[in-house]
Amino acid sequence: MQSIDRAMSIARILASQPTEVGLPISELAQDCQLPLSTLHRILKAMIKQGMVEQDEQTKYYRLGTIWLEYGLQVYDTMDYVNKIRPELDRLAMEVEESVYLSKPAGAEAIIIERIDSENNPIRIYDQLGSRIPMHIGAANKAMLAAMPIDRRTDILRGLVSLSELEPIEAGLSKIGQQGYAISHGERTEGTSSVAVAVLNGFGEVIGAISVGSLTFNLTESRLEFLVQQILETGRRVSTKLGYRPNDRR
Repeated sequence: MQSIDRAMSIARILASQPTEVGLPISELAQDCQLPLSTLHRILKAMIKQGMVEQDEQTKYYRLGTIWLEYGLQVYDTMDYVNKIRPELDRLAMEVEESVYLSKPAGAEAIIIERIDSENNPIRIYDQLGSRIPMHIGAANKAMLAAMPIDRRTDILRGLVSLSELEPIEAGLSKIGQQGYAISHGERTEGTSSVAVAVLNGFGEVIGAISVGSLTFNLTESRLEFLVQQILETGRRVSTKLGYRPNDRR
């Protein structure tokens, strides 16, 4: 079990690198807080399994392609993505902005799909696979607001202090009533996002659809348009997944 924990720690550190250059073993050992001999042994095993690669020239380590292979296999098993994708394409074309699909994962959410508008050369760029704490951003707040109160409270208690909990809950209550969330500059300065939660036939929150925009382009009429479009998209997607408001538990 310790070896698995160490391997995942190494993978997380390598995945956090902004480029494909990788890291030297000395820096990786420092980040992992492992002796060089121990780290070398784990890396050798990870290379054998395709989890890590070593550049022949620089000797730097980076993530192996097996993660991508497994990730794509998991992605392909998500039947609901095939149902959602046409709606994301339509939304991106209508609003001429970047559209995202996020999936909750415990106290975080993962961006699993991004559709960029071909008609907009200025794009809000968030990487696929990015993990974002659930209390940050419009998409995550839309998901929290649509969850049962006890579940979202459990998530929030692991992320914020008790003094922060009450105002956040008040904001989520408002989001739940209006059916969508808006955020400005929470993740990237000068950007805004509008989002709606996606629910399945059991009334469970399985994701969120969001639209990213540059704040200086966001007039009041433009914001109203984005809200209208994302609410309609959210309703269509949830309906396709079997959600009926009267059946929600």
